[in-house]
Amino acid sequence: MNTRQRHVLRRRTLLAAAVVGAAGQRAVAQAPAQRDSWPSLAAQIFDGRAVKDGSGIVAIDAPYRAEEAALVPVGIRSLLPTGDARRLLGITLVIDENPSPLAATFTLGALSGTRSLSTRVRVDSYTNLHVVAELTDGQLYAAERFVKAAGGCSAPAAKQEADSIPPGTMRFRQFPPASDGEPDRGEAQLLIRHPNYSGMQMDQVTRLYVPAHFVKAVRIWQGQDLLLSIESGISISENPSFRFDYRPNGATSFSAEMEDSDGRSFRQEWPATPT
Repeated sequence: MNTRQRHVLRRRTLLAAAVVGAAGQRAVAQAPAQRDSWPSLAAQIFDGRAVKDGSGIVAIDAPYRAEEAALVPVGIRSLLPTGDARRLLGITLVIDENPSPLAATFTLGALSGTRSLSTRVRVDSYTNLHVVAELTDGQLYAAERFVKAAGGCSAPAAKQEADSIPPGTMRFRQFPPASDGEPDRGEAQLLIRHPNYSGMQMDQVTRLYVPAHFVKAVRIWQGQDLLLSIESGISISENPSFRFDYRPNGATSFSAEMEDSDGRSFRQEWPATPT
């Protein structure tokens, strides 16, 4: 097992372990932060590796004051200039003051060309969000963004508008290239029907906590080429959404596979829209 594989395994372990006891941490999570938790989080998540200032490498976009703490949009963009020989290998999203700070890790396919992606997260108290990019030079680079929001992890599930759609159903959308963008790039979005229960939400009838039940892993292919592999936890919002750009390879189809924390797996395929 090489160094990168060990780090991936460690992050997966942290994603799984952080869920245990989340409901009991609610009071702590909503209390104002008394210290900067990032140094200890970074040391734990990245196994003591140095994390450099990534302000010129990667950017994180999120609202300063979120309208809905359980549905906070987060965008991540590479700032690597054209001609830079380095490329993104992976991205880690951390919500410092959440009960489960490690929100997701994104591993980019070698041929994907992905330079930006976005999702929606739960934010449980005023916090910094950190994005750490791993590049092909073997270094880690971090950017941060402060967000004001509270109670996102314990917010009750939204009323489902289409109860006939079963959990695990996936929808894949492709977008035409922007008129002012690069013609050789595509953009797509995967939407997953899933409650993504955090383990901190209370059933209003029984007054018991709803057990954690969340999307654990997602993989997306363009033909036979892996575009994106995602490991996620309870900090990702209900009905997860992942939007990303990619380099078209001429494949006639896209496919996606997801697994949740109950061990259920789902897979779907869609025809590619000509660009």
